[in-house]
Amino acid sequence: MPLTAKQINGAKPKEKDYKLSDEKGLYLLITKTNKRYWRLKYRFAGKEKVLAIGVYPEISLKEAREAREKARQQLAQHIDPSMQKQIDQLTKHQDSDNSFKRIALDWFNTKMNDKTPNYQKRILSSMERDLFPYIGKRPISEIKAIELLTVLKKIISERQAIETAHRVKQTASQIFRFAIATGRAERDPSRDLDGSLPNPRATHFAAITEPKDVGRLMVAIDTYNATPVVKAALRLSPLWFCRPGELRQLKWDQVKWKDKRIELIAEKTQQEHVIPLSHQALEILEELAQHTGHRSEYLFPSARGASRPMSDNAVRSALRSMGYDNNTMTAHGFRAMARTLLDEVLGYRVEWIEQQLAHAVKDANGRAYNRTKHIAQRTEMMQQWADYLDDLKAQALAGNVISASFGAKAG
Repeated sequence: MPLTAKQINGAKPKEKDYKLSDEKGLYLLITKTNKRYWRLKYRFAGKEKVLAIGVYPEISLKEAREAREKARQQLAQHIDPSMQKQIDQLTKHQDSDNSFKRIALDWFNTKMNDKTPNYQKRILSSMERDLFPYIGKRPISEIKAIELLTVLKKIISERQAIETAHRVKQTASQIFRFAIATGRAERDPSRDLDGSLPNPRATHFAAITEPKDVGRLMVAIDTYNATPVVKAALRLSPLWFCRPGELRQLKWDQVKWKDKRIELIAEKTQQEHVIPLSHQALEILEELAQHTGHRSEYLFPSARGASRPMSDNAVRSALRSMGYDNNTMTAHGFRAMARTLLDEVLGYRVEWIEQQLAHAVKDANGRAYNRTKHIAQRTEMMQQWADYLDDLKAQALAGNVISASFGAKAG
């Protein structure tokens, strides 16, 4: 027998939850606390399932029956009513704010969790500066390729930043693909822009690679008058030749004193990386620990506060104060310096050097090296490199720098 409003209103709660059945699987669940929920029992793909329709009296008997008939129509079309309800709710939520900015922030919060704080900051700043002001409020599904191209050309025309335009295009493409994957867009308009931007100019960071000049640089670093933090960063930059962002973001808990190495996440590849510590590097770290180890989690805290790392301009500014402008030597140039001399003078195998540079090196079978690949050889290489720099510094002080091989290791 079908339910009546009189039956529903007259029903009282019992010690246990119970049901008042209507027809065709519809029933009202009455709980012991007198809550009343409309439910529809049905079968789909051979399994018994229950569809939650709503709460009585917000959903009347008539409305519950209408929902039942809608569900039965869906079943006739081989649609699971419960799954369709979830999809409808998700779509309704997404449609409430389908703007490029909203989805970009969803993408950022979903995909950037495992990136370094410095990388996250760069991506977010780039979106806020180059994308949100122009297409942030636009529904993402309506953005055309010409709109994105206008944004990218603006970057090039106003800032002559071709490389930046390419990076922004790449970020936008990831956001569009995220929107496609989450059902909020159907295509990525950035794909229509392939070949529409000028090719990035090949740029190289200025670096000193002549042994004689390297020796003079080591002397200049050794005699430079700076705070203990900046001085240590300067002295460790050539010894470790990691990326400047990796250097300044290092924390004390990444220093593994017992193993004589530093463990970090490489800034560019986001893979685990190991820097073996020479005895020269350990001495500098031990001295630095007396200055910053007790007051900051960072090896190189900012002069403005120990809760954040030193400025990304600290080493570069120090080099300029020493007389090395951006066309002569940069903080990033220590990498090219090590890459060149470890190969051409000390004779180490290129794959060991590339591994230590935290490049995305692969072996003969195309597999990426893990963080400890060739660690014994790289540990020896890093000690030999530190000794070589000391030799160059000593010869510079003596006025007799030569470019001979100091115990080359060909592997």
